[in-house]
Amino acid sequence: MKKIFLLTLALCPILACFAQNPSSADASEILLQLKKLNVLGSVLYIAAHPDDENNALLPYLAKEKLYRTAYLSLTRGDGGQNLLGNEQGVALGLMRTQELLAARRIDGAEQYFSRAYDFGFSKTAAESLRIWGKEKILSDVVWEIRKFQPDIIIKRFPPDKRAGHGHHAASSILAEEAFKAAADPKRFPEQFKYGVKPWQAKRILWNTYNFGGNNTTSDDQLKIDIGGYNPLIGKSYGEIGAEARTMHKSQGEGRPGRRGLSYEYFLTTAGSPAKVSLMDGINTSWQRLEGGTALSSMIEDVINNFKSQHPEASVPALIKIYQSIKRLPESNWKEKKLADTQRLIEECSALFVDATSSQQEVVQGGKLHINFNCIKRADVDAELLGIDILPFDTACHINLATNQNYYLTKNLPVPNDKEISQPYWLKYPLTGGTFDVRNQLLIGKAENNPPFEVNFTIKIDDQIFMVKRAVQYRVTDPVRGDLYEPIVVLPKVALNFAKDNFISLNGQPVEIAYHVQSNEPDGNTDGPIVLGISNDWKEVNKKSNLVDQNRKGDYDVVEELKPISAKTNTTEEITLKTADGKYDGYCKTIVYNHIPTITYFPRAKANLVNLTIKIIGKKIGYIEGADDKVPASLMAMGYNVDILSDADLTDDKLAHYDAIITGIRAYNLHQYLSDKNDVLMRYVKNGGNLIVQYLKGNQVGQKNIVVGPYPFLINSGARVTEEDAKVNFLLPNSPALNYPNKITESDFNGWVQERSTYQAIKLDSHYAMPLGMHDTGEQESNGSLAIAKYGKGNFVYASLVFFRELPAGVPGAYRLMANLIALPKNE
Repeated sequence: MKKIFLLTLALCPILACFAQNPSSADASEILLQLKKLNVLGSVLYIAAHPDDENNALLPYLAKEKLYRTAYLSLTRGDGGQNLLGNEQGVALGLMRTQELLAARRIDGAEQYFSRAYDFGFSKTAAESLRIWGKEKILSDVVWEIRKFQPDIIIKRFPPDKRAGHGHHAASSILAEEAFKAAADPKRFPEQFKYGVKPWQAKRILWNTYNFGGNNTTSDDQLKIDIGGYNPLIGKSYGEIGAEARTMHKSQGEGRPGRRGLSYEYFLTTAGSPAKVSLMDGINTSWQRLEGGTALSSMIEDVINNFKSQHPEASVPALIKIYQSIKRLPESNWKEKKLADTQRLIEECSALFVDATSSQQEVVQGGKLHINFNCIKRADVDAELLGIDILPFDTACHINLATNQNYYLTKNLPVPNDKEISQPYWLKYPLTGGTFDVRNQLLIGKAENNPPFEVNFTIKIDDQIFMVKRAVQYRVTDPVRGDLYEPIVVLPKVALNFAKDNFISLNGQPVEIAYHVQSNEPDGNTDGPIVLGISNDWKEVNKKSNLVDQNRKGDYDVVEELKPISAKTNTTEEITLKTADGKYDGYCKTIVYNHIPTITYFPRAKANLVNLTIKIIGKKIGYIEGADDKVPASLMAMGYNVDILSDADLTDDKLAHYDAIITGIRAYNLHQYLSDKNDVLMRYVKNGGNLIVQYLKGNQVGQKNIVVGPYPFLINSGARVTEEDAKVNFLLPNSPALNYPNKITESDFNGWVQERSTYQAIKLDSHYAMPLGMHDTGEQESNGSLAIAKYGKGNFVYASLVFFRELPAGVPGAYRLMANLIALPKNE
């Protein structure tokens, strides 16, 4: 039996919204959606990464041609660099996922993903498909085609070297094979039990291009002008595309708006050729559906009679359209157009419903206070019949008076076994080059469903609608105003190491520090905490202290370990978990203004390194680059590290340091480094060592980067992506390989993701290149490490990926970096 709760009337204004906030459509947006309601055509665009999509084409397809449009990105961009902060790996993938969703909110397309992990730059499609597992990711693309049922598929890249690198080419190969496999009932038949059916798109096209010195367009291809102006939006598709592209802020993809003629080219690679338009031979009207013919004229009548000052006048006709669609046979288009029509009815009725909380977080087994709000701001006949969120279920009969708020509040009990807010693709550890997703229905989704959703039952005229809303955290920021953010479900216990790497130097004991936090009021941690270590170590001391005397489960622990194995220069992963195995991680957030707050729960793990090393010089001056975690690694090695800024680059200040190190792309980020190259060179000339980690190029915009005492160039394509590529010692007597640590082949074991990137080429004769390496099938390159004597000191350009290896706890990377810092003075 349903419980009846009294709703109270309040006359409170609803504040303006932005970003993820609930929004109301204006009359021009409603009219555009009405026009789109009368079009039944769909396009799936496929590429490899966030930012691979054609940002001007997507809004043209979605808002000019009015097709249902989606972008399938094989990866979430986990392997790139980050211009905004130090997030790398899955954290960067989380950021770029939200940036893609922000772009889609601008261009009107939908967003999907496969399970492929962006493991970093790959030179060949064969390598990419091997690491991902070709059949696994092919099944994902087939799954998305069968779910989305596109009329046409567009791929961004060709299947060969013209694609630029392996991920791009692999996306083309997978798209082409999936085009055929999706229609074959013998391919991936296990998917059919989840409701999909074989689907044959009409054609697959390659969206050819002319950029990066690579022109793949030609006059015999289908040519379309996408540079038109949309008066309902007040922008061209080039302007909309620039706004969408600019949401890729972690990649520095800000773009100017484009106006005027803008041509895109398409080459049909399979299926029926497109000669005049992308949708040649495809019926994109309601006539494609059995019983749907009459709907075209019904919708056209609503469009012709639409009143921008009174959208509510369209509601009765829209309800008849809704009811007519409901009578059609089941199909993808029926479900999509029902949802679109309901949204139009809500918008024309100026209906606003939401469910919010002042709690940003809730603990498993806790309570969530929810505020329900409903207001109808146009003169339509509407009645609130119920508000349902398990286990809370209320029935009511409240006629919604125009422009008056109705509120209800409720404390919702949260089950003990409520899923924490872990992104679904991170629930289990990575397996090879793919995320481990064990629920088929989740594959492809951009993000989790909200942890709490409410169904408002509302009758408008004579039709009952279920209006679903996520429960969100609402807060008023003094600068940004009214904000809505996701609500986070926390585990009862959180465990976290104090840092990523714990290093035992030369057999000495090492202190492993970690934190235990109970998220429950009584401080219960469900038993002791287990530190997972191998038998190569023994505990020699352990101590803990409460962080909060009132919370018995909130404390810090330090366990002192000593290596007992004869093996040295080894790294092992150590873990934490509760004795019952229920909890093994901690809560981490990513906060940037252009995307919603991201919360995820990494496993509590760290690197325990048994390192034999000699260190000469202790004091390091460090100039941070992009997504820089190297300073923490240097400190873990025992160096004293000062972070330097522009003002610190003076002769007197630099003279105090044994070495100066610049982070990756620091010269691309900080103009002052080029401006003060003479200061840095005097530091080197007087006996200092300057180590420059990789540059992205020799220019920033139109300005040349000034770096080093002698000239060299950067080749962005010269890199070694095989992390196990053989390293040859071209100059075996180089101090970099001998002092104070003897570097051997074993020091290049266990490297992650790649060897080097953005190597130096065309170097002045003063540079010595001690290392040679190459990927399979390529010629050896020697630009990964370049050292020049200058005066009493040394200048080093290192495209070796120290920025990956040091945070990953790779012993050989520590030892080689120590040698570069200790390069002997020149007499």
